[in-house]
Formats: sequence, structure tokens, C-alpha cells
Amino acid sequence: QEHYGGLNGLTITWIGDGNNVLHSIMMSAAKLGMHLCIATPKGFEPDLRITKITEQYSKEYGTKLLLTTDPLEAADGANVLVTDTWISMGQEEEKEERLKAFQGYQITMQTAKSAASNWTFLHCLPRKREEVDDEVFYSPRSLVFQEAENRKWTI
Repeated sequence: QEHYGGLNGLTITWIGDGNNVLHSIMMSAAKLGMHLCIATPKGFEPDLRITKITEQYSKEYGTKLLLTTDPLEAADGANVLVTDTWISMGQEEEKEERLKAFQGYQITMQTAKSAASNWTFLHCLPRKREEVDDEVFYSPRSLVFQEAENRKWTI
């Protein structure tokens, strides 16, 4: 909101694991008037209960919802590209399996080619290079440090 001046009508795209951070976005995006596109590998989708609620919210608030396994499809027209860790606390033993499953999900400038001309990038940190490359992470499109500062004020 700070960057765009408002959220209504923006498209937020999540590329990565169907984890708790995604669940929070799913529960709020439609209520804020945001379209939501989600790309997760098979077997790493968001919780089905959260997905059903999100589908209801999308209908109620007149927003679009896309669930896919194709990161480039999800990124098409996106204003905001978001990812988070692919290996959360307690999942360290699954690292090799997860890294294999998430091949092709790294956010790069190639991912952003089909995004909206005003696209930005978010990540709640700490970030790993397999999730987003340096070119995107350190680009002027990246709002991760402003995001981290804003989070500080809510603590």
C-alpha cells in the first residue's frame, strides 16, 4: 500500500511453498481487493480448507483467484511477486526433496518478464538464493528492506 498508494485491483502472485505465510495472504488478499495468483509444485499446495475459504472470499469480493503449478502463468500481469522460504523450521530433513520439487520456482528477471510494468518483489526474510536470485533481490523492484522495516513497527 505504501508503494502503490492502494491495494484495490492489484495482482499479487505467490511463487513457492503453500505455507503459513501464503495462508495469511490468502485470507486477506480478496478482502483488500487484490487478485491472487498462486504457483506451487504438486504436493506443496496450500491447505485445502484455506483454499476453499479463499475461493469464497474471491467470489464475495469480486477478485480473481488462480492456483497453478506454473510460476510463469502465475506471474503473468502480476504487480507484486512474493515468495518465502521453501524449507521452514522443522522441515530441514526434507531439504533435498524440497529443493528438487521447487526447481524452476526461483524468482528471476525471466519470471518477471510477463509481470506488470510496475512489478515489485517481496520476501519476509531470511532469503535463500534458490528462492530468488540476486538480480531481483537487490534490484530497485525489491521492497524487502522496506517490508522488514515496516514489520519492525508492528512488533
